[in-house]
Amino acid sequence: MSFGKMTKVEENLQRAMALKKIVTRWQNLQNHCMWQMTLSERRNTYATLRLQNDVEQELALSNKQLLMVRQAALNQLFEKEHQQYQQELNQMGKAFYEERF
Repeated sequence: MSFGKMTKVEENLQRAMALKKIVTRWQNLQNHCMWQMTLSERRNTYATLRLQNDVEQELALSNKQLLMVRQAALNQLFEKEHQQYQQELNQMGKAFYEERF
């Protein structure tokens, strides 16, 4: 073999090695990307579950608060009606019976 042919063979060998490195890097990047995708999918699932749990807790608390507000409004309405009936009875010279202790 001549010196020129040896250089060609070495160049081809170097190109082949460089291509092999590129392919290996690409495979490693692909594996890393796949790992990241599965990791993010798991994170998204857990985040969704946490968010759903938070929403359920907030809904339960808001229902309790709504119940308390409605009860307070109903108590105010009953108190207002009681006072109105008491005034009407006072105008007629009558009153509610209240037991004394």
